[in-house]
Amino acid sequence: MSEEKKLGRNKRESEDPMISLVDNLDRADDLKYNRRSFIKSAVGASVALGLATLPFTIKAAFGKPEEDTTRMEIGKLSELPKGDSMNFNFPTEDEPAILVHTKDGQLKAYNNKCTHLQCPVFYEKEQDILLCPCHRGFFDVKSGHPVAGPPQRELPMIQLEVEGDRIFAVGRKIRHA
Repeated sequence: MSEEKKLGRNKRESEDPMISLVDNLDRADDLKYNRRSFIKSAVGASVALGLATLPFTIKAAFGKPEEDTTRMEIGKLSELPKGDSMNFNFPTEDEPAILVHTKDGQLKAYNNKCTHLQCPVFYEKEQDILLCPCHRGFFDVKSGHPVAGPPQRELPMIQLEVEGDRIFAVGRKIRHA
């Protein structure tokens, strides 16, 4: 079959200018760039990205959260009466923390940043609660869990040891990994 006859076999005899718009179509391009090949490429890329992030997902789901093992003296028990609190920095000088000597004699320490927007947290002696004044967030002193307000996660707990009259911060436990 001649080349001229091949090009003319799909043409229709018409005066309508819209009919001639198919002259720029190429069958090879039409087979190469179609919906099916686009979907295959998109699914392949999604599978590749999913497999690439799988090790991180497994580590996040099954790995234990890291705990700090630094030991630092933060104060003396005799200088902190029941129902009082003090601020200190742990594990570095850039990370504020709060130590509370509860009314019933327990020592509790937490990071001093609200888990909502990182505002400082204060101990309210009358209500026996930790307060974030920025958005009225309240945390339970005994557990660090949010009680009211916008915070959704508990405060990171600082583990303590008492030797004689000295109070040591020995690690940080992030419980909402």
